Amino acid sequence: MNINEAMDFIGSYSKSGKPVTDLSRARELMECIGNPEKSLKFVHVAGTNGKGSVVEYISNALIYSGHKTGQFTSPFILHYTDRIRINGEEIAEETLCEIAEFVRKRIADREYSQFEITMAIALLWFQRENCDIVVFEAGIGGLLDCTNVIPPPLASVITSISLDHTAILGDTVEKIARQKAGIIKEGSAIVVSPMCDCKDVFEKKAQEVGAEFVITKKNCEKDGLLEYDGILYKPLMFGCGQFSNASTAIEACRYLRKNGLDISEKNIKKSVETTTVKARCQYINGNPPVIVDGGHNPEGILNLETVLVKFNSKNIYTIMGMVNTKNYTVGVSTVARYSAKMFTVDGFAPNAVPAGKLADTAQKYTSAEPCPTLEDAVEKAKSLALESNGIVVVCGSLYLASKYLNIYENK
Repeated sequence: MNINEAMDFIGSYSKSGKPVTDLSRARELMECIGNPEKSLKFVHVAGTNGKGSVVEYISNALIYSGHKTGQFTSPFILHYTDRIRINGEEIAEETLCEIAEFVRKRIADREYSQFEITMAIALLWFQRENCDIVVFEAGIGGLLDCTNVIPPPLASVITSISLDHTAILGDTVEKIARQKAGIIKEGSAIVVSPMCDCKDVFEKKAQEVGAEFVITKKNCEKDGLLEYDGILYKPLMFGCGQFSNASTAIEACRYLRKNGLDISEKNIKKSVETTTVKARCQYINGNPPVIVDGGHNPEGILNLETVLVKFNSKNIYTIMGMVNTKNYTVGVSTVARYSAKMFTVDGFAPNAVPAGKLADTAQKYTSAEPCPTLEDAVEKAKSLALESNGIVVVCGSLYLASKYLNIYENK
């Protein structure tokens, strides 16, 4: 199997698979490939926003402390293999092909999802490479998410909870929280973000199953730095959410240390101060500078807004696109208020909102222009930013952020 055949095999499954009411399909998949999850140790991370950042903070603290660390995240940003890594290194295409062939030969003809097949490949690689620990990001929800087939992890982590994927998880924050709480398991611990709503839901679930409930302490800003539990940190990542994400990761790492894992305070601090994540308020220094952000739900847009406030002394030229499953009216109107001009785009995803419709929404707050292509929007935005010593912001969707990074920053 070559890389094209491997990707055809993975792509032969639908993105979400047939809807499930339990984990029997994912468990069957694991049994077919030899249950690699049973020989691995995990930190399981779920939540609405901040999962990717928390995964990276925890992973890097473990890596700096000498642990061979598997990392499973979603979605991919630049290309498929960047979601499966060990110590930050992506799975090699040759290895991906070999494991994909192994999986193909052993699975029944079931309506799996691409995510389930990807998880199977990742777990087999982590097992074969004898990872000390795997930092495992849940996909959607928790209770019925296929990642929940893992045994009780060393710790589960819940980041923030807000309205997203409501058609699947429920139309209230409480319903969504109950889905996320499904990752809490007996004999483990649950570490909860200070930004997390419905903490009582998680505490109650922890009591029911016999898991330790660990609440992250309140953090505060001191002279632009994160102060957590009396220690000052200077996170490299932008956005109001990063203080809470870093605090949650710090608390999770301290819990792991308390329970026998070697992770020094020095390496936790180093992780907070060196970690970056692509397309999460990613600042790219250049002429002009560019901020690329994939935040797409209200909380993600709010996080971007706190970054835009800090750059408000500059002229901000925004390139924005959103998909029709998100509240594009709120997203566009929020960002438009900070934009000297907004260029709207579509075509980066099958369900992208038409650029003209986004521009009509933005026109109420700033000058807006729909563009036929991303390349056209980039050329116009960068030209204006250069003339005015301004900054370009690319935002509204991870699909758009991925397309921009692949075209302009991954050369």
